[in-house]
Amino acid sequence: MPSGKESGTRADRVLIVVSRFNEAVTRRLLEGAHEALRAERVPDGAIDVVWVPGAFELPVAVRGGLAVRSYRAVVALGAIVRGETPHFDVLATEVTRGLGAVALETRVPVGFGVLTCDTLEQALARAGGDAGNKGAEAATAALETAMALERLAADAQN
Repeated sequence: MPSGKESGTRADRVLIVVSRFNEAVTRRLLEGAHEALRAERVPDGAIDVVWVPGAFELPVAVRGGLAVRSYRAVVALGAIVRGETPHFDVLATEVTRGLGAVALETRVPVGFGVLTCDTLEQALARAGGDAGNKGAEAATAALETAMALERLAADAQN
C-alpha cells in the first residue's frame, strides 16, 4: 500500500461490505473491488469482507464495522434494480444518504459501489461487463480519497 505504514496494521485495513440481494451482480462487484485493491498492493489479509442481506443494510453495517475496528477505507457494494413500485427510489436515496452520512461522521472514505439500474442487464454490464466494474472503481476511489486525506493531514502538520 502506498501509505508508508506497516502493511497489515489496523489503519491499513480495508472493509468491504456487500449486499447479498442481487448476488449475481454483487459477487462480480466484489471480485472487481478485490482486483483493484490487489493492484494497489493491499494484501488479501488486510481486507475484511462482510455480507449483509440487502442494500438498505449497507450503511449500518459500514458504521458498525468502523465502530469496532480502524479502517483506512471502506467499499460498499450493492445492486438496486428498478421494479414496478417507488421502492427503488426510496431505497436508492436512503442508501446513498446513509453511506454519505457515515463517511462524513467517521471521516473514513466510503467507496460507493452501489448500482442503481433500470434492469438486471444494466447492472451486469456495470459489474464486469461492457461498462466496466463499478466495484473496482469504488475501491480505487476509496483508496485515492484515503491518500488525499492523509496528505492533507501531513500538510497540516508541516
